Amino acid sequence: MKTHPKHTSLLPRLRRIEGQVRGISRMVQERRYCIDIIQQLTAARKALDQAALQIMNQHINTCVSKAIRRREGAAKVDELMRTITRFVK
Repeated sequence: MKTHPKHTSLLPRLRRIEGQVRGISRMVQERRYCIDIIQQLTAARKALDQAALQIMNQHINTCVSKAIRRREGAAKVDELMRTITRFVK
């Protein structure tokens, strides 16, 4: 599968999330207050969700729209809907 060129713009965001997760791991090791850990987990999950939405937006604006213009959009839309369904569960 080909890598989308715009995915590289996500790398700084993913590195920040990676740092967040390492910080959460340290918090657990240090036996920090549960609520503080949960708040950091929530922030990390929201950051991951935003990264996923950015990729979905790029996918819709490139892959899906190209498939629709080629009159091959049904399969791409079905694939996208399956992905969105997994994402929201």
